[in-house]
Amino acid sequence: MPELPEVEVVRRGLERWVAHRTVADAEVLHPRAVRRHLAGADDFTHRLEGHRIGIPSRRGKYLWLPLEDTSQAILAHLGMSGQLLVQPHTAPDEKHLRIRVRFADTLTSAATDAGGTELRFVDQRTFGGLSLHDTTPDGLPDVIAHIARDPLDPLFDDEAFHQALRRKRSTIKRALLDQSLISGVGNIYADEALWRSRLHYDRPTAGFTRPRTLELLGHVRDVMTAALTVGGTSFDSLYVNVNGESGYFDRSLDAYGREGLPCRRCGTPMRRRPWMNRSSYFCPRCQKPPRVSS
Repeated sequence: MPELPEVEVVRRGLERWVAHRTVADAEVLHPRAVRRHLAGADDFTHRLEGHRIGIPSRRGKYLWLPLEDTSQAILAHLGMSGQLLVQPHTAPDEKHLRIRVRFADTLTSAATDAGGTELRFVDQRTFGGLSLHDTTPDGLPDVIAHIARDPLDPLFDDEAFHQALRRKRSTIKRALLDQSLISGVGNIYADEALWRSRLHYDRPTAGFTRPRTLELLGHVRDVMTAALTVGGTSFDSLYVNVNGESGYFDRSLDAYGREGLPCRRCGTPMRRRPWMNRSSYFCPRCQKPPRVSS
């Protein structure tokens, strides 16, 4: 699943190519792509026509396109393989094209460099989709109003997170993936931040000191910022930006996917353990497991 850096890369591309353009029409090519829009495909396309797209927004892994002069927004669910691509309107349709959005400025003489392009939602596995939702006074689609702020949000409250972490009485990786505590962190960047912090994924959160929490948050921010500078992490062709280009942070990963390879810090072979239907990668020397109380 794409995590915060990958979604932010897409958001930035949409801000450049889609923001402040007026929707001429939309076309739904597969009904599953709008299954979360309960009123159906015809209602979805009708309600987009004639509206201007505002500045794309993100909270954690969630991405949406506000509609200017309304209290509604298009929420994008990327799922396992969803892609939002900006393509020339003359480009051949992708094999798994699900939704097409055309803009009024396409092919007009007054068009900017974005003119002549359209927005396409492509999804091989059809787990993702687009849906239209009312927004809260803060501008969030109402269905994600419960999602916590992410660590790159200037309004993220470090102290509140520390207190919530201690009250949670969970283990640290579970807490990092809890979107009601902190959003945007997934399996890859949790493993990376924990490796940098020398913390085992099963360490209980109740014993975290404030300095330890702040150190971990610093590593979470650092690894995400580093991933953003190179376009995120792409393990296959499904994770791309709006121009179809892959990120290459996978070349810089210190923990995730490195089972059997030497730890970049101490040389001990890295290990992988099954964890909540996923995998956790860690160094058995640098990230010692918590002691089991008798």
